[in-house]
Amino acid sequence: MRSAVIVDAVRSPMAKGRAAKDDRPGGALSELHPVELLAQTIKGLMDRNDVDPGEVEDVMIGCVSQVGEQGGPAGRWAWLGAGFPEHVPATTIDRRCGSSQQAADFAAQGVMCGTYDIVVAGGIESMSRVPMFTARMGRDIYGESVNDRYAPGLVPQGISAELIAARWGLTRHELDVFSARSHDRAAATADGGGFDREIVPITVTQPDGTSTVVDRDETIRRGTTVEGLGELRAVFESDEMSERFPEIGWSVTAGNSSQLSDGAAAMLIMSEDRCAQLGLTPRARFHAFAVASDDPITMLSGPIPATEKILARTGMSLDDIDHYEINEAFAPVPLAWRKHFDADLERINPRGGAIALGHPLGASGARLMVTMLEAMESSGSRYGLQTMCEAGGMANATILERLS
Repeated sequence: MRSAVIVDAVRSPMAKGRAAKDDRPGGALSELHPVELLAQTIKGLMDRNDVDPGEVEDVMIGCVSQVGEQGGPAGRWAWLGAGFPEHVPATTIDRRCGSSQQAADFAAQGVMCGTYDIVVAGGIESMSRVPMFTARMGRDIYGESVNDRYAPGLVPQGISAELIAARWGLTRHELDVFSARSHDRAAATADGGGFDREIVPITVTQPDGTSTVVDRDETIRRGTTVEGLGELRAVFESDEMSERFPEIGWSVTAGNSSQLSDGAAAMLIMSEDRCAQLGLTPRARFHAFAVASDDPITMLSGPIPATEKILARTGMSLDDIDHYEINEAFAPVPLAWRKHFDADLERINPRGGAIALGHPLGASGARLMVTMLEAMESSGSRYGLQTMCEAGGMANATILERLS
């Protein structure tokens, strides 16, 4: 089996998204078509690497809301929009929040089995321009048999987060402490220049014709305190759910949940042999992959069986891994994962997570991998584990080995 390596990895800045019924001004990237955002990100990746774009054999892009401006295939139009050769194809992948992690895994697996030598993988989501749930508004997405099996019904992810907090005995204070830590760590990384190499500046043309360059994350809230977070209300509380799930303590708020955001990320993945032939220095090797799933009611607990599966497959323990990237969809997710494995908190999201940096759905898996790779190189870590919770109880897990 051939080795698949990451030659380079970049992301756009993370910008504030806008909810469907929100009449406030959008964030720094809200005026930019998602194809343009992805095109600039991919072009930034290719421009800083001495690789002929014509040698890329496929472009694999994760995207959740594949409708409207993201109805694409977004990767195909972004590749062409970046001015790259027409003969390179693209595909769009949806494994919900793990879509671009799955894109990277599929790309690496294709390289490992000999289907490809060079692939670009990444993700896109403009939650301002294609709001969450746009693709399923007014529709029954489950079907009669699923509704019957899980009667009285599946629940929104916020309720799943509340159920996880209750099941693992997580208090509101614990959630808020972790969330304030996310902002603190992201702010410290940004202020120390730790995100500079991974961010591709994005040019946005405003409605009045003027252009601005966005080169910093705008989602980080400096000075976030546990006390301030404690004043926020629980956003998912309802009499109906209280009656159905009396164990819920109602502790999930906007402050300890991931932020709606706009963003893109891209990675240059190739075989280790082709990398050497081109005289390039690989940054990391894909060491292992796993996918798993759990109860679709608790839903967000999928990273636990996914981690168990990848550790069993590799014969590794968490003590062998220096960096854990656990997507902060909601604070209960990484905290339940930590409690289940008795994991070292200092190794979890050491540069902050989606609570501070945002969660542009289809782009998040690649964004986490970009940030994890930079952090591993900075700290000298050998192995990093990334896992993402996904709708329906699914989860991806990937282990990278740093090479550079």
